[in-house]
Amino acid sequence: MAIDQKDSLFTLVKALTKSEKRQFKLYVGRLGGNTDANFMALFNLLDKVEEYDDDLIVKKTNIKKQQISNTKAHLYKQILVSLRFNPVHHNVRAQIREQFDFAAILYNKGLYNQSLKILDRAKELALNNGENNLAYEIVEFEKVIESQYITRSMSNRADELAVQAKKLSLKNVQISKLSNLSLQLYSLLLKEGYAKNDTDAQRVRLYFEKKLPKIKLDEMGFREKLFLYKAYLWYSFITQDFVSSYKYSQKWVDLFENNPDMKIQNPVFYLKGVNYLLESLYLIKYKTRFNQTLEKLRYDILNENVAINENTSTLAFLYVNQNKLNLYFLEGNFTLGLTYVETLVKDIKLHETSIDAHHIMVFYYKIACMYFGAGKNEECIFYLDKIINNKDLKMREDLLCFSRVLNLVAHYDAGLDYNIEVIIISTYKFLLKMNDLHQVQRKMISFLKNLSEVYPQDIKKAFIKLHQELSEFENHPYERRSFLYLDILSWLESKIQNKTVEKIVQDKAKLLVKH
Repeated sequence: MAIDQKDSLFTLVKALTKSEKRQFKLYVGRLGGNTDANFMALFNLLDKVEEYDDDLIVKKTNIKKQQISNTKAHLYKQILVSLRFNPVHHNVRAQIREQFDFAAILYNKGLYNQSLKILDRAKELALNNGENNLAYEIVEFEKVIESQYITRSMSNRADELAVQAKKLSLKNVQISKLSNLSLQLYSLLLKEGYAKNDTDAQRVRLYFEKKLPKIKLDEMGFREKLFLYKAYLWYSFITQDFVSSYKYSQKWVDLFENNPDMKIQNPVFYLKGVNYLLESLYLIKYKTRFNQTLEKLRYDILNENVAINENTSTLAFLYVNQNKLNLYFLEGNFTLGLTYVETLVKDIKLHETSIDAHHIMVFYYKIACMYFGAGKNEECIFYLDKIINNKDLKMREDLLCFSRVLNLVAHYDAGLDYNIEVIIISTYKFLLKMNDLHQVQRKMISFLKNLSEVYPQDIKKAFIKLHQELSEFENHPYERRSFLYLDILSWLESKIQNKTVEKIVQDKAKLLVKH
């Protein structure tokens, strides 16, 4: 009986590198008498096969059907223990926890002084690296030991530990409040999207101000500042204040540039910060700074200034390639980008087991936009169909909406208008259902719906009229997002001036050279 490929043990075994597999076998060998054990036979089998199958396990090993569950659980645990010993997976947090465990062993043997010495070193390491939760745990353990082993050389030791515990507790409470606010704002963005009017913006502002704790920036450590900037960033995104999102994503990245060791200790936070900085620069069309930031990201990854593991390697692939696509868009080099896209599609296939479905669909939307910009409408429609026909996918609503609007425009441009009415109706219904029907979208749908009634000699006038109407919304605080996902104005200008979309965008991009 074949099992879903999401089986946790099978996935873990397949995620192991060659060196990790070699280390696991050495680790099992050191245990003695385990090389022929059931769990090792299961490991060797799973390492070879391409899919998980209970029946195959019974057939190829001495494991009985009723033993499979327990054997799998034991193997899973042994692999994790082996990985824990691997130096690749050792970071500051692991070192601190290891020292804490050593101190606990010494404490249990009654060697209080030795235990305290190890805890003191571990606490210093934790404080220097912003690991305040671990530092608090260490102080609490020190208090337990001091209650049994009073050092006469430091009579004020109890008071000192009490004060230190209080400071760390207050600091941890503030970090918790800021991280909660950051997470809640991110959740709000995913569930409700961007502010659509003044009422939405006012509601978010009141929520943000109510939840934001009182702060003194000069007294804050690395982690507090990190979550503070994250919270402000999400607030800026929701209210569509992209200049502020640039400001706070830059502060986020600068925090790491001023503390380069943190790129190794917290690589995920660093990579995400740079990605949001790039997104903000793209939204405000700051092309020169965008290019510099992307090159710096690639430099850090190439020179391993960021800790690279399976997780960060996937993030690096996502962020570098999504923003390489965005750079082609900023420069208007759509045709040039098609060669890159062909390679990217193959690379996405290679990474599809480690990239979630949402991010794959984001890639497909951007690839569709690349083909649209290059005038390859049928290829554009091919990738949009992958998004539109994926009924199980839970994506950001804005991308789902704009996929359908772009699909409508691409069908018109490609001359595939035999069922344009059906597409218009389904798009309109979808946008109503999503409650994401902006004025820009409404006017676009209405225009395409009525275009068949316009005389050929009047089509150019109709394009000019729509361009004038939509231009009024280009800098509108709640409507301008429509132009960020789909450059309708450039498309209209291409129709009016009888030029390609690519030529129109490239001409505009020349104005951004010094920006």
